[in-house]
Amino acid sequence: MKRLIALLLLIPLADIVILFLVSQVIGWVATVALVVLTALIGMLLVRAEGRHTISRVERKLRTGEVPQDELIDGALLIASGVFFLTPGLVTDLTGLILVLHPTRYPVRLLAKRYVITPYLDGKTDGFVTGTIYTSGFPNQNQDNATYNLGDDEYSVKGDGSDK
Repeated sequence: MKRLIALLLLIPLADIVILFLVSQVIGWVATVALVVLTALIGMLLVRAEGRHTISRVERKLRTGEVPQDELIDGALLIASGVFFLTPGLVTDLTGLILVLHPTRYPVRLLAKRYVITPYLDGKTDGFVTGTIYTSGFPNQNQDNATYNLGDDEYSVKGDGSDK
């Protein structure tokens, strides 16, 4: 969590440094115009990709399929819109990576593998990936193999002796 916060603080710092360097080369008026232009173009791209994603969701729902990838694309497009609305060239580049379909595909795969699947596995105790317990007790190899069942205690070691 600390790394995520540090990364989120480094992005505005990188934006400020790059905007300063660009303004030294092309001037501050051209830099402001560049930031506004990239934001406008980015929002037009988000709008177009959003419409395309909604049509794919509708198409999949009509055929009875689950629009899993399309919903993830929608979330990535929302994040892309936020990046485009934040002034800066680094955030605009990040938004561009998330809005274009060829670059959004690997981001979607990474999000599914490292964010969505572990989260769902944690919430469902392994049901999503199929790592659920089908027989016996979880953590059977622990040293303390006696479970308190109420008034009497029974050993689960399988030797037939009760304590």
